[in-house]
Amino acid sequence: MIRERKIEIIHDELQDWKSYLQFIEREMVFIKGLINSYMFEPKTEKLFDRLETFKKQFTASRKNKKSLNKAIKEHENGLGGIFECSQAECDNHYYEKHQSLKEEMTDYIKTYIELKNEVYDYAGSILKKRKPMY
Repeated sequence: MIRERKIEIIHDELQDWKSYLQFIEREMVFIKGLINSYMFEPKTEKLFDRLETFKKQFTASRKNKKSLNKAIKEHENGLGGIFECSQAECDNHYYEKHQSLKEEMTDYIKTYIELKNEVYDYAGSILKKRKPMY
């Protein structure tokens, strides 16, 4: 019974991770649109260079996310196989792999949030100030 509960917890974590990555993907589409927009003050020093740096960082982050998503799917597929082998050998290997993947996921989210905050802070400081039309 304990083993089944552990597997259920792992499965739930995997589903959460996939949801986080799906949300991040949608958020990246928005941020990419923001970076590529014409909403920035054109006289900002080194604007083009800074935006290009952000684009490169988001491209790298997207590649990392894609790789992580693939690893999560493979790990999830292996969850069913845990019942097919002896408890001790499979459980320990699978749980170690899960913990490693959990650390990767945590590191990715932390790095992504830092990048996103950097973009938002920068963008917020140089967005065009337009008077609302009423």
